[in-house]
This record gives sequence, C-alpha cells and structure tokens, in this order.
Amino acid sequence: MTEWYRDGRACNTVSADDRGVHYGDGLFETVAIRDGAPRLWEYHVERLQTGAARLGLASPGETLLRSGLDTALAQTPTDTRRCVAKILLTAGPGPRGYRRTGEGSVTVLTGISDARRIPDARYRDGIDLRLCNTRLAIQPQLAGMKTLNRLEQVLARNEWSDGSVFEGITLDTDGRVICGTMSNVFLISGQQLLTPALTRCGVSGVMRRHLLTLLDNAGIDCQVRDVDVRELWAADGVFISNSQIGILPARRCERHTWQPQGVFHRLRTLLRNSGIDEGPA
Repeated sequence: MTEWYRDGRACNTVSADDRGVHYGDGLFETVAIRDGAPRLWEYHVERLQTGAARLGLASPGETLLRSGLDTALAQTPTDTRRCVAKILLTAGPGPRGYRRTGEGSVTVLTGISDARRIPDARYRDGIDLRLCNTRLAIQPQLAGMKTLNRLEQVLARNEWSDGSVFEGITLDTDGRVICGTMSNVFLISGQQLLTPALTRCGVSGVMRRHLLTLLDNAGIDCQVRDVDVRELWAADGVFISNSQIGILPARRCERHTWQPQGVFHRLRTLLRNSGIDEGPA
C-alpha cells in the first residue's frame, strides 16, 4: 500500500469535489528514491511545472515540492533506501462543470510505496513485449505530459494477464509507434538509435530525457522522429526506459525477436556512470 501525505501530515482522503477525481484535471510524477534521495529530481520538477503551466494550473515551487517529499520520506514506515514517491497535483475542489472557476487552490499529495524489484535475468536476457490493440488518441495539447487521465494506458495494460509479458507497446490512431504503457521505446539499427517523437501523444519520460542527454554528450546518434511499426520489426534491437527501471532490453514481441546490441551495453555503462544503477553489475 501507499502512504499518503499532505501539508506535512499523513492523510488517506481527498475531497469528493476534487477536480482530479471528477475529470482527471491534474498531473503526477513517479520518482525513484534511492538511498533516501530522489533521482532525476530536477527533471521531474521541470516536467510537473511545465505541465501545470500548459494546463493553466498554479504550479508549486520546487522548494514546496521538495519539502513535501522530504517530510513524507521522514515519516513513512517504508524503507527509503529503495522506494517510489508519487507526487499528485490536482486542480483542487470545485463546483460541478468542466470550467474552472478560478476560486479553488491546487491539491498536492505525496505518496510513498515500495519499489518493484526487476529480476536480474530480465536485465541480462531481455523482456517479452506485446503490441497493444488500444491506440493512443492524437492530442498535441496534452502530448508529452503525465496527466491524471490514464484511461488509454489502463485499457492497454488490461489487454493481457500473462505474467511473462513485461510491457505493451502502443501505437497512435495513425499506426505510429509511440511508447509503452509505462515506458518509452528505443530502437537500435546498427550503431544508430531511434526513439519516437512525442509531439502528438505519449509521455515524455524523465529517463528518456536523461538518456538523450547522455547519448548526445557521448556522440552517439539518436534520431527523434515518427516511427513506423515496420521499423520496430526491422530493428536490430529494442529497449524500453522509465524512471524506475532505467533501461531493459527486449527479446521478443509477437513473432519478432531481438538480441541486446553492443550500443545497448555501452548505454548501460553510461547510465551507471551517471548514477543510474539498476540491474546486475
């Protein structure tokens, strides 16, 4: 279970009039906590504040967000050497109707829960994927943001119950590869990397951003553009990323198989050198 905190106190309720409950009017961040400290914190804060501005919500300052997180970590019974912090920002309570009145204040909640441990074998041998039937709607106004409305991801994730499948790959309504239900996707072709553009839909992950920065600094070419599903099948290798797992190689999706490539192993080394230490050494 998740332990929730608001304004420095433990809480387990939210107003029934909260717009986050009624309309998904808000945003969230899922932060990896390692050795008691938030990983890629600046990226999380920037995405939350940028998203709030795009939605027209009052954005809490970094000091307030960090204070709420530190207070939650100090009070939680969860082992903070390795856990997950979820920060929820909603438009707060308001009257019925889609239009915000401008009278309410935002709600900020911080939740702490145990971190899921990924078996070392999946980092070493790769994971199984599936192609989801649920398509992501094209909506540039929300593209890249991590809004509270995750119904597309809920539908996609509930397409399978097979525990051997780790993640599902989603396409948009025009058939372009976008991302996983909880991850971003990278393709390897030779020594070149490719990741889908997220200008129409999808979530721009903080780990994806970190990876792109590392690749650029290392002089490794990574294109960010539209990706046809046929390019996925033709790739030499595929891997996924998110804030909790770092990167995981894919070994199979439908009838297609891949092997971890040399450039993937180089990227894992770059990640470790940057402080992202997930999976076996």
